[in-house]
Amino acid sequence: AGIILVAINPYKQLPIYGDAIIHAYSGQNMGDMDPHIFAVAEEAYKQMARNNKNQSIIVSGESGAGKTVSARYTMRYFATVSKSSSNAHVEDKVLASNPITEAVGNAKTTRNDNSSRFGKYTEISFDQSYQIIGANMRTYLLEKSRVVFQSENERNYHIFYQLCASAMQPEYEHLKLGRSQENNLLFS
Repeated sequence: AGIILVAINPYKQLPIYGDAIIHAYSGQNMGDMDPHIFAVAEEAYKQMARNNKNQSIIVSGESGAGKTVSARYTMRYFATVSKSSSNAHVEDKVLASNPITEAVGNAKTTRNDNSSRFGKYTEISFDQSYQIIGANMRTYLLEKSRVVFQSENERNYHIFYQLCASAMQPEYEHLKLGRSQENNLLFS
């Protein structure tokens, strides 16, 4: 393992993720500045450029820990320091698929109303000038058992309830869906 950063979700916006902070960490050596997600991103970016080798940043944590937000800050850092021509907020383009992946992979749990029940792998591609040219998000490790069983006070994936809420729409009649409570009994 390489560098490990422990970050805590303060559950509110802090002024430590703006462009001025990005520029402060850009070009710095690890340890020259306070521990920060931008320091980790800078080290990965420098290692990629210096050694011409792929780098990985693993963002891990419990439900509500801020994994998605940390990944977004990392992508924004790369987009800014690479001076990418596609700097039209690459992270926004990548995360634009979030409503779909969240509907299919998120569920209400006892700890979080919108808990990710899957892992995400985001691959960011750079050109020879180390500018971002694209990104690809893959989903893996979907919690399949949730489809057929939910613990007390928990729910199936959001898509199940969204489909049931649309059951009376003409384009969904062939699915023979009813109310979510009725359909949930079929899966229990």
